[in-house]
Amino acid sequence: MFVQLHRSHRARGLAVVLAFGAAILVAAATACHDLSGSSASILSIRFDSLPNTSVVVGDTLRDTTGAIALPVVHAFNFEGVEIPPPEVHFLSPDTGVTVDSATGVIVGDSLRSTPARIVATVEGLQAIQRLDVTLRPDLITGQNVLDSVLYSITDTTLNVSPAVTVKLTHGTAPNDSAVKSYIVSFQIVSQPDPPPGGPPLGELVNDGGKASIIDTTDASGIAGRKIRLHLGGLTSGTQVDSIIVNATAKFRGIPVTGSPVRLVVKLKPRS
Repeated sequence: MFVQLHRSHRARGLAVVLAFGAAILVAAATACHDLSGSSASILSIRFDSLPNTSVVVGDTLRDTTGAIALPVVHAFNFEGVEIPPPEVHFLSPDTGVTVDSATGVIVGDSLRSTPARIVATVEGLQAIQRLDVTLRPDLITGQNVLDSVLYSITDTTLNVSPAVTVKLTHGTAPNDSAVKSYIVSFQIVSQPDPPPGGPPLGELVNDGGKASIIDTTDASGIAGRKIRLHLGGLTSGTQVDSIIVNATAKFRGIPVTGSPVRLVVKLKPRS
């Protein structure tokens, strides 16, 4: 009799457990279906690249025009459609910056050797961008301000100049400091006329040979760009000439002292 009660008890317990488990499965399936079917439910977020490579100590993050810049986060539903995100919260787990949780305003407060992490959180989903902290640029000066390129009509791989460069510094010599991770813009302001109907003779390129009119200063405060030539219909009899480039850095939208720096690349036919 005792054995029969025990078995009966176990049977009833098993039935309860199975029924409870089935209820959980039904509830879970329903929740999953509801979540995937809601156009307002967030599946993923995207944190756009920050509008500048660095923030200056004692200043807010700004875009290249000098305007205060805020981080931008996008949210997407299960259909991949962008939807208005609910509250976005921002923070940084690193020293060097302070971040307003609600607005995302970023302020540089101290130098650090590595970029600071800026974290955006939306309903438990997180995305990260990184931002350097640098010194205020007070002066831009020329470094390699005059160079040349021996161009070839037949071998176009030779038609790229060395980089012409500038340096950004903070403070006054001899106690000035290099300004790293800061944007410098370059512009060709004078060059020989191209062949009739052809592209401009020279274009600004980066170290990888891609067209680029901006550079970011390295740890020494140096930024530069090269000139690549498009010779087109030029001949070996073309007169020696030059391409002139202006380099400019701005802080809060105002050109840094010394801007623009005049850089010259001489053009010489290869004999």
